[in-house]
Order: sequence, then C-alpha cells, then structure tokens
Amino acid sequence: MAGKQITISQDKILISGELTFATVAAILESSRKLFPRLGSWSCDFSQVTHCDSAGLALLLEWLKMGRQRQTKVRFSQLPQQLLAIAIPAGLNTLLEAVTAD
Repeated sequence: MAGKQITISQDKILISGELTFATVAAILESSRKLFPRLGSWSCDFSQVTHCDSAGLALLLEWLKMGRQRQTKVRFSQLPQQLLAIAIPAGLNTLLEAVTAD
C-alpha cells in the first residue's frame, strides 16, 4: 500500500488511492482506531482512484460499526466503479440512503 489512505480534516475523513483487496485490510484497521473518536463519520471518496468488491465490503463494515457505536455514517463522492459493483448485489439503495452528494 503506497501513501496514506485515510486523512482526517476537522470532521471529514478523506479516503484516497485504491480500495482493493490489497489495501482495504489496512484501511479498516486504521479506521477502527479512529472511529470511536468521532461523533459522526463523514467519508469523502473523491480521491479514490480504483476500487473492487473489497471496497464495497469496507463501506458495509463502516455502516455496521456506525450502528454498533450509534454514530451517523455518511459517504460522499462514491466512485462509479463502486456503485457498479453495488447494483448487482442489491446494495445501491443502501448506499444511496447514506450518501450526501
């Protein structure tokens, strides 16, 4: 994994680079450390360059973490590639409900 993939600026989390099987485990581990500190979890995906189904699994895990911690989770600028993966799985409606674009 090259470069920092999670950056926190005030109340916004910027995700950058690739969301793939090669990177998601490290991103998830970093987010577990950060998640409890935040009252809301607003993730900006505008800097994501590539994603696969592991990226979708990461978003679902974040939604689960949010429910467990009673934290509001919002996504913005979701990559079209990720949405294309979500549609056949029937998860696009779930993602649209938490997307603030």
